[in-house]
Formats: sequence, structure tokens, C-alpha cells
Amino acid sequence: MIKKILITGGGGYVGTLLVQELLKKNYKITVVDTFWFGNYLLKNKNLKILKKNILDLKNSDFKRIDCVIHLASIANDNAADIDQKFAWETSCLGTKIICDFAKNNSIKKFIYASSGSVYGVKKEKQVTESLTCEPVSVYNKSKMVAERIVLSYKENFQTIIVRPSTLYGYSPRMRLDLTINILCYHAFKFNKVTIFGGEQWRPYLHIKDMVNFYLHCLKRKNMRGIYNISQGNLTLDQTAEKIKVFMPKCKIVHTKSNDIRSYRLNSDRAIKSGFTFATNINDEIQNLLKLLKSKKIESRPNNFSINWLKNKININE
Repeated sequence: MIKKILITGGGGYVGTLLVQELLKKNYKITVVDTFWFGNYLLKNKNLKILKKNILDLKNSDFKRIDCVIHLASIANDNAADIDQKFAWETSCLGTKIICDFAKNNSIKKFIYASSGSVYGVKKEKQVTESLTCEPVSVYNKSKMVAERIVLSYKENFQTIIVRPSTLYGYSPRMRLDLTINILCYHAFKFNKVTIFGGEQWRPYLHIKDMVNFYLHCLKRKNMRGIYNISQGNLTLDQTAEKIKVFMPKCKIVHTKSNDIRSYRLNSDRAIKSGFTFATNINDEIQNLLKLLKSKKIESRPNNFSINWLKNKININE
């Protein structure tokens, strides 16, 4: 039975909500995070915090741990390009270090947060886990290599690779640099959204369903291998139009883009494992706009990963 979980990146956008839910279920949690974007975790007797980079972890940090949920990463394509060497070290060397310590301490289960963007450019309407990865950025490539590192330990512990869609929704550690989040913010703040390109496909996933899927993976004894997770696919143009339904005066502006990523995720394998989605895109877009109007979501410098991360990487070099 899994009782003690170590979560890397547990202070991040997803990690903050995931830790909250696990503590409600009386798991004992160890969080490893640099907390460069702030610490929004509430004190709890079952919560231990290690404020450190994953590259600085020690074998002793994994003593009596049953499961590792590895979320820590440089968060997206543009952020990874700030310092590509650092991105590779974090995603790949960091993952290898964690896997070795997990193996040494006989952990039972290892859940790795990869990305649906490892598929790169796909024309297929149903992109399943059986299709090849064709990553087009340092972030995508480092995620693909990290996946292979984790899978090389499949004889040592139960390995689950999660390929999430582009996330959106509210978290105490808020991110306004994710597609739906930033478009909703611009629609509310400026009555205008700018679409770079428009025909590119994006799969989406609400952060609540992301957290629920990790909880699902924890409970299932027979889940192994790679799982796409997406509640739906839209072009960028379709995404903007969905927001305009709730902000009819909002103007949609198009500009050229050099972002060639375009892919749609099929989540049949996750659904066949017993997972069900709890949210839908229309309701959650409306909810985001309500949170912006009530000022529960406000623009802060640390809500935008790239500029904030530039300062943090420079400080820590």
C-alpha cells in the first residue's frame, strides 16, 4: 500500500493542487522544489518540504518512500530556451538521479509528468501513444529523452508516463502563460486576444482533471507505460471563439507565427483504465473569466514563467 509519496516540483502550478488533494486523503508527502515562483503550500503535519534543486537530492531523501511523482521541469518551450544546458540537465540528468535513488530505495511506483508536445507536428486526428515522437524544441526533446530514462527502469518499479495536454485553470501558484489562461486574461483585461497563427491544433486539460489523473494512477495497480490525457482538441482559432462566446465585445487579432507545433491527443487508453473527466472546457473558460472579474486571479510577475525564470537562473548560476 502506498502511504508516503515524494513529489518533485510539488510547489508548482500542478504540484500545489496535487499536494493539497493528497494531504486531504492522509498521504504523507515530501515535496522537493526550489520554490522560485513562491511557496503556496499550507503547513500540515503530514507535509515535509525540501527546498532544493532535484540535482542536489541525496539517497537519504528517498528513505521509506513508496512512490515518486516526478513533476519538476523547466516548464515550457520558451522557458527551456533561456538556458538549454540547464533545461537538459534538469529534465534528463535530474530524472536519472531520481530514478537511481528510487531504485536504491525499492520504491513501488514512479509516475513521470512528460508532455503531449513530444509528438511535435501530427496531422492524424487521433494521436495515440503508439505513434512516434517527433519533438521540435529543446523542451520537447528533453521530455522524450527523460521518458526513455524512466522506462529503462520498468523492471525496478511500476513506471507510468503521463503525456498531458496544454493545461489551464486556477491554481494558487497561478500561471498566466498557458494558452487558455492568457487568452482569458487578455480578453478580460484588454477586450482583445492575439492569435499567433490560428490553425494549429492544441489538446487541452483542466488542472483539476490533471490532478485527478495522478490520483487515479496512484490507485491503479495494473497501470504501466504511457498515457495521453486530454479532455478535447481545438485549433487556436476555435479556442479564441470559445472565449468570445462569454466576451462578445472581445476582438480577435491574428498575426503570423513560427510555432509549427500542431497535434491532437487521443485519451482512449486513459479512459479504458477507468478514468473519467470531471470538467468541460466551456464551463471552465467561463469560470476563469469569473475568477478574473472577482480578482481572485490577478496579474503578478511570477505568473509569467519566462521573465521570472530568467532572473532566477541568472541568480543561481
